Amino acid sequence: MLFGLDGVEIGIIIVFLTLFAGILSGFPVAFAIGGAAVISFTIIAGLDSSGYLIHMAVDTGSAEYAALIAQGIPADAISVFRNPDLPRYATALFPNGWEQALDRNVGFLVNRMNERVLAGQSIETLLAVLMFVMMGIVLERSRIADELLTTMARVFGPLPGGLAVSIVIVGAFLAASTGIVGATVVTMGLLALPTMLKNGYSPELSTGVIAASGTLGQIIPPSIVIVLLGTLAGDLYSAAQEERAQLAGCSDALTFLGEPAVVSVGTLFQAALLPGILLAFLYAAYAFGFALMNPSKAPPVRMGDSHGKEVITRNDALTWFLAVPVGLIVLIIGFGQVNIVGNQSVIVDSYTDAGQTSSLRTNVSETCAASMIDLHGQAAWDQALAEQAAIDDAGGVVEARELSPEERADAVTAKIEAAAPIGTGIAVMALLAGLALAIARGVAPSAHAAPLIAGAAGVLALLLVDILLVSPITTPGATTLLIALPLIVTFYGLRHAAHRMFANDILRVVFPPLVLIIAVLGSILGGITNPTPAAALGAGGAILLATYRKLQDQGKSGRMVLWTTAAIVVMLIVGTNFDMRLGKEEVLFENRVAFLVAFAAFLFSMFGLLWSCWTLAAGGVLSPVVRETAKVTSMVFTILIGSQLLNLVLISFGGEHYIQQFLRSFDNEWTVFLIVMLVLFVLGFVLDFLEIIYIVIPIVGPVIYGGTFDPKWVTIMIAVNLQTSFLTPPFGFALFYLRGVAPKDITTGQIYRGVMPFIGIQVLGLLLLALVPGFVTIIPNLLN
Repeated sequence: MLFGLDGVEIGIIIVFLTLFAGILSGFPVAFAIGGAAVISFTIIAGLDSSGYLIHMAVDTGSAEYAALIAQGIPADAISVFRNPDLPRYATALFPNGWEQALDRNVGFLVNRMNERVLAGQSIETLLAVLMFVMMGIVLERSRIADELLTTMARVFGPLPGGLAVSIVIVGAFLAASTGIVGATVVTMGLLALPTMLKNGYSPELSTGVIAASGTLGQIIPPSIVIVLLGTLAGDLYSAAQEERAQLAGCSDALTFLGEPAVVSVGTLFQAALLPGILLAFLYAAYAFGFALMNPSKAPPVRMGDSHGKEVITRNDALTWFLAVPVGLIVLIIGFGQVNIVGNQSVIVDSYTDAGQTSSLRTNVSETCAASMIDLHGQAAWDQALAEQAAIDDAGGVVEARELSPEERADAVTAKIEAAAPIGTGIAVMALLAGLALAIARGVAPSAHAAPLIAGAAGVLALLLVDILLVSPITTPGATTLLIALPLIVTFYGLRHAAHRMFANDILRVVFPPLVLIIAVLGSILGGITNPTPAAALGAGGAILLATYRKLQDQGKSGRMVLWTTAAIVVMLIVGTNFDMRLGKEEVLFENRVAFLVAFAAFLFSMFGLLWSCWTLAAGGVLSPVVRETAKVTSMVFTILIGSQLLNLVLISFGGEHYIQQFLRSFDNEWTVFLIVMLVLFVLGFVLDFLEIIYIVIPIVGPVIYGGTFDPKWVTIMIAVNLQTSFLTPPFGFALFYLRGVAPKDITTGQIYRGVMPFIGIQVLGLLLLALVPGFVTIIPNLLN
């Protein structure tokens, strides 16, 4: 054996050394990965053909091997790491020649490209990457960061370390609205770094907080990292748990786990929300603590009045910004708990519900039953047996049957009687209107209150009309007519509220992108839609927002953008509340009218979007946005193709299986996970997150997703770990971005020293997530 190493080990070393050399050579990473695959396969094939690479394989025909099989040990669980004393024999890496391996790789590559790049199940999710990238670039070009930094500096500047805290807040805000690390770091480096240095801030703290805050886009949704990881995690978790179930003696993962082995990108967005907020809080806490300990290196700075001419007293702020909004939210939640607010749908199924099955499948083999008891515990197994016995005594599971007209009528009557007096949609509308009116009162307490009082009266009238006149069987058309007058009065108050709120600098800057973030993330986190349509909504909203900003800069009216936004809202509301199916035998007149209204709103919104694109193109904004989006997206997909080729090279000589056997040789699942996390952390010094996701995760994923850990927790831990790849010297990309825009008197050493505490915070965040997994799982568990 060459250098005393197994041939497979040498092959793995050659693959990764070639990869590192290709990346460090200066060639574009997307092409360096594919080139490394071709070069490494050529080197390995040449050495193997010359007899230099010898693999010592386990002799599956030996008596010792047969004895292990006879003990019931699965063949996949037998390896040279767990059973080093087994007889082995020398063989070439490519027993049938490298030509056959190359032919097989080409076939596999075509199949993988078809599955993962061209026509696979994950393609729809990958399309979200394109639109999230476009959303981020459009918002970055619309000067959102400029105004956010200026406004937040006015608010937090007078506090110790206030400028650093404002950088963290803006970084978190940009992460939720753009998610593009490079653009965020460069923008904040150009705008905020000179201001911080001029006001006496330490170069280390200034550069560190900018670089770290810029990387929050890696974890705070909508994160491209989460989208890409999610497409892999779903496949890896499903396949790994199926293999785990087979090894446990069960027929499938559903039987063994008692639940489907699935994890979606939307669920991962839910899981990533709280860890992202936690990291932002830790960054801000460090900046504030640093300022308290070193006041001369992070002094308070007054950047001007943040509220304009209006004087807002503490009592007004506490009343209208805290007490009233919290009271309204608590009131609505309380009404929901006592069924005053709730669902008013009277739709019933045509069939009865099928009978309840046992919590676990009990009709399994003895081996599977023993494995399920080990996994779920004896109490859960006994409960499932008792449930199944009760079902059997009752004659088996009750099958669904079609309801008779009388039964359907009775079911509808029962739903009408149980319906809440206030519908959820009306309650949410009233809550949002109430919050807007309260905030408007708070930002202008000295202004005349009559319009806002009228708006509040309209909200109360809306609720009273819903309680007294609208029943669950009232048609949408009749409901619209009944609530029309209260809505007109409410909108009168909201119109005045909007003028007052947008006169405030903070609300004028924060409100539009905040609405877009809530629309995109709310639709995903609430389970209304999946990430791809939400990304399309975000891209369209970003185009409208950028157009509005562009028109304002040119001194023109943005009324067309506002009307387009209103048309989109009308289209969504009408489409949600009315039956748009005109192909039915009987179509109500109000549904025909609603269809025409929705269709007209659709045509107008499409015209408005096209007009906005034309406005941005004429202003020189759209062309660079399209070019940058095409560059980023093509890089992602090219890396995906090259990484598939590199993985196939590893598979061709058994390298991937060899690594997985090594990891599975450890009995402690935590040990395996810590090894993987340490490897990912070290690779982050050299590789970008894209290379790690597409090259390393498919190798180690079958092991770390094949255990007992929650797949959501595993994925978020990986994502937070990958976030350090942007910060860790010497190849952290955030450091390169910041170095490119930092003043010449800022040294690279100062940047490196500045990020060190934040790397420590990253590690602390990982430890907190490891010790308290509830940070990851609580939101998905509550929402689902």
